[in-house]
Amino acid sequence: MMENKQQSHDEKDRPMSFIALVIWTGMFGGIFWSLIGYVGYVFNFTEIRPNIILEPWAIGSWKYGWLGTVISIIAIGFFSTGAAFAYYLMLRKFKTVYIGMGFGIALFACVFIVLNPIFPSMAPFLELKRDTIITSVCLYILYGVFVGYTISYEENEIQIKKWKETKPATTLTGNEGE
Repeated sequence: MMENKQQSHDEKDRPMSFIALVIWTGMFGGIFWSLIGYVGYVFNFTEIRPNIILEPWAIGSWKYGWLGTVISIIAIGFFSTGAAFAYYLMLRKFKTVYIGMGFGIALFACVFIVLNPIFPSMAPFLELKRDTIITSVCLYILYGVFVGYTISYEENEIQIKKWKETKPATTLTGNEGE
C-alpha cells in the first residue's frame, strides 16, 4: 500500500518532458496569440481574422461564424505546434530574445508573403493596410518571443542541470578550500 502511494507521488512530481513542453508551448502560444489577433480584428486593428486559415480547405459560410472562429483558433494552435518544433530543432540553443523576435518576423514573412496566394481573402502584401501589417508583425514578434524564450529557457535549465551533475560534489557545496 505504501509503495503504491510513493509510486503515485513520484509520477505526479516527475517533470514534463522537453518535447511535451514544446507541444504545449506551441499549442498555447498559437491559441493565445490568435485570440489576441481576433481581438485586434474586432477592434479594427487588422483586417485579417483567424478564420482565414480555413479558406483553402473548408467549404461553406459556416467558417465565417463563431464555430469557424473557434475551429480556426484551435487549428492555429496545431500549426503553431509545428512552428514550436521548428524552433526547438533549429534555435533552442540561443539565449537571446532577439532570436525569438527574428523567428516571429520570419513566420510573418512566410505567412504574409510566401503563403499569401493560398488565402483568397488576403490582399497581396503590398496592398495590405498599414494597421494590418503593423498589428500582425507585432503579434508574430510576440508569438516568436513567447515560444523562443520558453524553449530556450528550458534548454538552458537542462544544460545547467547536466553541468551540475557532472561537477564533483565539493564544487557544488562551496567547500573547495577545506
